Amino acid sequence: MKTRRRFLQGSGVSLSLPWLESLATGSGGRMAPPLRAAFLHFPNGAWMDDWTPAQTGTSYTLSPILQPLAPVQSELLVLTGLDKANSRPGEAHLASTANFLTGMSVRATTGRDIGVGGVSLDQHLAKSFVGKTLVPSLVLGCEPVRTGVDRIVNWTLLYSSLISWETPQRPVMPETNPRSAFESLFNLDSDGAQRTAGNRRLLDLVLEDAQGLRPRLGRDDRTRLDQYLDSVQTVENRLRFIESADRHPAPTSRWKPSEHDRERFLQTMPLMYSDTVKLMIDLLVLAFRGDATRVVSMMLANDATIQTFEFIGVPYAAHQVSHHQGNAEQIDHYRRITTWYVQQFADLVTALRNIPEGDGTLLDHCMLLFGSGLSDGNRHDHMNLPVLMAGRGGGSVPVGQHLQFTGDNTPLCNLHCSILNAMGLPANQFGDSNGRIF
Repeated sequence: MKTRRRFLQGSGVSLSLPWLESLATGSGGRMAPPLRAAFLHFPNGAWMDDWTPAQTGTSYTLSPILQPLAPVQSELLVLTGLDKANSRPGEAHLASTANFLTGMSVRATTGRDIGVGGVSLDQHLAKSFVGKTLVPSLVLGCEPVRTGVDRIVNWTLLYSSLISWETPQRPVMPETNPRSAFESLFNLDSDGAQRTAGNRRLLDLVLEDAQGLRPRLGRDDRTRLDQYLDSVQTVENRLRFIESADRHPAPTSRWKPSEHDRERFLQTMPLMYSDTVKLMIDLLVLAFRGDATRVVSMMLANDATIQTFEFIGVPYAAHQVSHHQGNAEQIDHYRRITTWYVQQFADLVTALRNIPEGDGTLLDHCMLLFGSGLSDGNRHDHMNLPVLMAGRGGGSVPVGQHLQFTGDNTPLCNLHCSILNAMGLPANQFGDSNGRIF
């Protein structure tokens, strides 16, 4: 039996354990907390004038769009000037999304022979964790996967919903239902989910096992375990509460697509969009905290989404406002939507920083990549992408600064290659990389 017990068991449920110092010992002595990596993509680029900090280096001021990150600025690495040249030959939105984590050319197709030129970064990492965690990787989406063909360009719309690729031709379909994502983290199949959907909650099933573990733990670890179990219960309670109500907003007269399009779109969404995003971020934190997985990819929305943002005062579709054509009102809407995406990332960074782990925090043992496959959505630009990193990656990531790259082409894949190396996978090249960032 391994010296670190990985799971609490009960009635077919496997609840993975957080890093606990009392159990983190082996033949070589005390084991360090594991490293984790997450990749979050937001669609349609950003208004780069208000994204890019004016200064570089460590003494930089956050730009207006990045202001939600002010409380965690010391944990950030802002990167500007990174490019994705292999998006140029393809359809702007679809190619730029599908190759966000491969960096390679996307095959033009109506869907029968899809291809993105390589395995995505998250799945390359996940292969090294097979058998080490309950879930090798968690692939999340906040909107249903799109199907069909964009007849204007004759490309499959699948590309708009996919950033994770097990092979160049085989995507990993994202889990877009928070309930299903929650169940996958705890080894709950559909039958098991039905058994627990009544009065019994997840923690009821593992409580006896948890009580049997407590005597083996030191005082601080008992506190960590209790806090972790509380966080599981909090997420489960929130999920049940949100599912119990119809959370969709009322239609607005300023919605540009037809009401039929809006109705059909909402029917595919099990929860209100903002609730879905926040729950998925909570699940990401839970997955890393309990070491259920060490690799997560997440799309905050599909490319060219028709999602509206009434909850922040923007009644138009996000894709529509990204095509601002220089209109001041539309630019303001564009800025506000992107700032909301940044706020969700700030919430994630803050949550991870607030969880003690080892000699530091959970954030210290994470690398979080946040960005878009497009720069300015109005120009469909693939160069100078909006990209951030957070977390120290066990000391590998030079946070607390703004790095600006100049020249014709500094590939985004240079960052991907750096992340691979920091996660312990030696690699001299990934995608179209021609060097490393750190």
